[in-house]
Amino acid sequence: MRRIRVFLVMAMAFLIAPLAVSGAEMGKFSYGDFEQPKRCGMCHKEIHQEWQQSLMSQSFTHEWDQVEYFKLALPHALKLEKVSEVKGGCIACHGPLAFLSGDIPPKPAEAGTRANEGVSCEICHNITGTTEEAPFNFSFIIEPDKVKQGPRADAKSPAHDVKYSEFIMSPELCATCHDEQSPYGAWVKTTYREWKASPHANGGKRCQDCHMYHAPGKSAFGGKDRADMAHHNFHGSHVPGKLAGTVDLALYTKNAEITPGSELELRAELFNGKAGHYIPSGSTEERMLWVEVWAIDAMGKHYPIPVNPKGFKGEEYTVADSGAMAYQAMGEIMEIKDFKGLKRDGNVQEGARIFRRPFFDPKGRMTICQWYTANNSMVDYRIGPMETKVENYTWHVPTDIVSGQVTIKAGLFFSQVPSSVGEFLKLPADEYAPIPVNTATLILEAK
Repeated sequence: MRRIRVFLVMAMAFLIAPLAVSGAEMGKFSYGDFEQPKRCGMCHKEIHQEWQQSLMSQSFTHEWDQVEYFKLALPHALKLEKVSEVKGGCIACHGPLAFLSGDIPPKPAEAGTRANEGVSCEICHNITGTTEEAPFNFSFIIEPDKVKQGPRADAKSPAHDVKYSEFIMSPELCATCHDEQSPYGAWVKTTYREWKASPHANGGKRCQDCHMYHAPGKSAFGGKDRADMAHHNFHGSHVPGKLAGTVDLALYTKNAEITPGSELELRAELFNGKAGHYIPSGSTEERMLWVEVWAIDAMGKHYPIPVNPKGFKGEEYTVADSGAMAYQAMGEIMEIKDFKGLKRDGNVQEGARIFRRPFFDPKGRMTICQWYTANNSMVDYRIGPMETKVENYTWHVPTDIVSGQVTIKAGLFFSQVPSSVGEFLKLPADEYAPIPVNTATLILEAK
């Protein structure tokens, strides 16, 4: 089963608990009030095929989401009153048909219920607006009927009525599930708010422009040829091709030659010139972006080069440390006796710079349980829109390095969850494998 993330990037908003927000109402409708996607696909064949391959269609069935809900969020909601509303809140965006139909908690994916339809055609094309000026926590207004909301004023269909909607083309639609507050009041997803404050928003570039690219085509059999049909792939951080090159990476040094026992000063520059939100965005309690730097001598020997510290508050959470432990709340939820936690940074190279915003539970421990997040404001070292991060390195050249070519490499990588978490929860390897984002290389000479 493949993933996308949608920030739709961006990602899908996973675990949500209502905090005095009106909007979608649990149990207001029944499954029968919503058409099945396969029926929509009878006319909208190409769009249906694209949607089937996206994480929108897999928002409930996707492996990590199944594990996170049924092994962590749901058991926790049944134990701790403070987070009890995530039992339904998670599903409002990950299995909205189940939420709207009152099927809470839904059965796991293998049961084959209509919760498996994920964010289906009938969800987005029946949403008419939001209760919030800056939406969050599933604050969408939805009315399933024969009038479908769409982006064309001249659209006609023999199967249903069509109503032109500004809202369906707006970032505010995405925000209803991609921005979120935890039961403790912490903003645990802010993709829309990041975009709203970015140069991309000021320039009129919307979420849909990047994650629903436009190309010539027909949206349905017998429909008009359009120069700008919106494709429903929703490519985001689960798609390696979307991630590749998202952040520019350059590596510099003043030296063309090095000598044994000397020091080599290096500078890496990382520029987010493409994404209209921070990188990473979405579920940043679990997503990791990091840069590793290393040298390779003429004999092929590998020398990791750690980043130079900058001294800002919370920096220790942004430098890979193989001895750092975290995620202890998982053990409590899963009732694992004497659980000491997992390696915070997984298999990331020691001393690598990690671009992250760590989340902390009410006991002050770093957590991937976003619904259990009491604070995530200590440090935010992600890369913002149109922002450049500069990292400095000092390599203490070994006294016994062999003469000849020395290659200095920098690699920028992304993962959906720390490898330690993925391995512990027995996720498929591609759920936590590092995805290459960019590389840079310098060739020097050792004398």
